Amino acid sequence: MSASLAQPRPTSATWMPDSWRSFPVKQMPTYPDQAALKAVEDRLHVYPPLVFAGEVRRLRAQLAQAAKGQAFVLQGGACAESFGEFKADVVRDTFRVLLQMAVVLTFGAKVPVVKLGRMAGQFAKPRSSDTETKGDVTLPSYRGDIINGPDFTAEARIPDPVRMETGYFQSAGIQNLLRAFSRGGYANLHEVHRWNLGFVERSPLANRYRVMAERIGETLSFMQACGIDAASAPQVDETEFYTSHEALLLPYEQALTRVDSTSGEWYDCSAHFIWIGDRTRQPDGAHVEFLRGVRNPIGIKVGPTSTVEDLEKLLEILNPTDEAGRITLISRMGADKIDKHLPPLMRAVKATGRTVTWLTDPMHGNTISTTQKVKTRSFDAIMTEVKGFFDACAAEGVHAGGVHIEMTGQNVTECVGGAHCLTESDLADRYETFCDPRLNAEQSLELAFLMAEELTGKR
Repeated sequence: MSASLAQPRPTSATWMPDSWRSFPVKQMPTYPDQAALKAVEDRLHVYPPLVFAGEVRRLRAQLAQAAKGQAFVLQGGACAESFGEFKADVVRDTFRVLLQMAVVLTFGAKVPVVKLGRMAGQFAKPRSSDTETKGDVTLPSYRGDIINGPDFTAEARIPDPVRMETGYFQSAGIQNLLRAFSRGGYANLHEVHRWNLGFVERSPLANRYRVMAERIGETLSFMQACGIDAASAPQVDETEFYTSHEALLLPYEQALTRVDSTSGEWYDCSAHFIWIGDRTRQPDGAHVEFLRGVRNPIGIKVGPTSTVEDLEKLLEILNPTDEAGRITLISRMGADKIDKHLPPLMRAVKATGRTVTWLTDPMHGNTISTTQKVKTRSFDAIMTEVKGFFDACAAEGVHAGGVHIEMTGQNVTECVGGAHCLTESDLADRYETFCDPRLNAEQSLELAFLMAEELTGKR
């Protein structure tokens, strides 16, 4: 999709959901049939919202608490959701692991955990190259199921706007399941803790985790003895769960943007939380222009190439009134770069006096290729970056607001390491991702226990 050269940025009073179309745009597919694209956009525009403004405002308030160290954010889910995994058990298993992680992190952080899934809309992926070559054949890159198909054929790689409609309906189904799981008793704290006890017994590091698991159990028993149970406190039996994705495919995001009837403000109703990636965070770009006008909380990926100047521009453009909970900065440096690059950025943002919530994404900077040219990530590198983030926060006087990970509730073998010591030779057993490698359920829970130990020590 083409865009004209940048124009002077209009004021917020003149912003409209289609304002981004007059700005330079990156990472966007070129649809060969513009009439078909317009027809899909028109249909999406009248479909019901996937999330509601009141839910978004509650999340924004909770992110503001995380900025003050009074909450901790757990954001997790697939690198890119697949249309082929539109199954209740896939959603349930990922939701379940996030609940298990949240219980452990709540104990470690001693504050509420905000649960934020990379789910119900994470169908698009930015790519480092517009094309992919295998042998003598070069085709457009796979950009996620909402744009084109993963099969390496010319037909599959043609951007198809009808995929946006499929993405909408799958997102609606997943949102429905998540609301049912959150409110229907599946999230009961006592049940979730029993699941964790099973994990501890299976782990080679059982002795290390058993003490923490027993202390969590004692806390829950004490609460129950005090009369704090599902009958007296709904929080024991249910939870709040929010959804998020990268706001990459702007025609889709625009089509699902609505005016809230109570406030008169614009909300992107495709998800509660949306973020801008490392490849599309240009201050004069189309993605920043779109996000500027919606009232959702916004994430900004911050990588080794981020500059203080650009970061300050983004904060001014996206949050000129410095509203707490509006901006979440997601560090994704890499284990070998975080010590050098993150502290100066934290220091500079703190010097501006602006309110932001800091998260660590220990996944994207630690992707490597095996000798067989398979992408993987090392559990040790992931944990090293998490520790580096906590250390930087402590040194700079910044609250560690949370973690952003790519994971699944399935028993995949995509990342090496962890308590079960997965190696490169194990990757072929269940390597199922079409994009980036994910932590499996066991690795995700191990990460939660290790982070809880770090948080307990820091606090």
